[in-house]
Amino acid sequence: MGEIEVLAKSGRLVAYFGYGSLVNRHTLRTNIVHAMPAKLQGWRRLWRASPHAAGLPTSLLSVCRDEKSSVDGLLVFDYLENLAAVDLREENYDRRSVLPEHVETAAPFPEGVPIFVYEAHQYVPVHPEPPMILQSYLDAVMQGFLVEHGEEGLRRFVLKTEYFNTPIYRDRPSPTYPRAVKLSDKEIDMFDRLLEEIGANFTDPQDIDEAAAADVK
Repeated sequence: MGEIEVLAKSGRLVAYFGYGSLVNRHTLRTNIVHAMPAKLQGWRRLWRASPHAAGLPTSLLSVCRDEKSSVDGLLVFDYLENLAAVDLREENYDRRSVLPEHVETAAPFPEGVPIFVYEAHQYVPVHPEPPMILQSYLDAVMQGFLVEHGEEGLRRFVLKTEYFNTPIYRDRPSPTYPRAVKLSDKEIDMFDRLLEEIGANFTDPQDIDEAAAADVK
């Protein structure tokens, strides 16, 4: 019997479904037990305005219930003792319970393990200005989907996530996202071409600085 089965039987194992930055294993900060690509039925993914980060009006990925939709992601198995740390990381989210039969994976996983998904708070103070997507955050998400679900999975993420018309803040050279990842030249080219293909809108840091200066005047 492997470690994951032993932990499951002892009640020391939990699982959570990552659909954004949690899909990228490089952003995980706990010593996880296992992870596998998965699909969550009955939810859809969207960009939602969030409490501002570093003074910027930001937008983060969230999910909402939708019986007709499904979401690609990563099913992460972690020690129960680490759940508080994950909750802290996802402090702008509510942890929701998920039924095992709503999670599809290529390989079976242990029974009796609590499964969760994090849904962004819907009623929180947000920045008064229109939100933007941090490119450093988006890069981490897109890299995760490319690794776990391949190019087709990455394309599905971009095409099936609502509100991708939200402007993208070009902070890649100087990342705002605290768990920013390094990209290869191939990844940069692929991500930029895909975003260009959907007609993504971009905002440069100097544009924000100029707007702030204008407000001061």
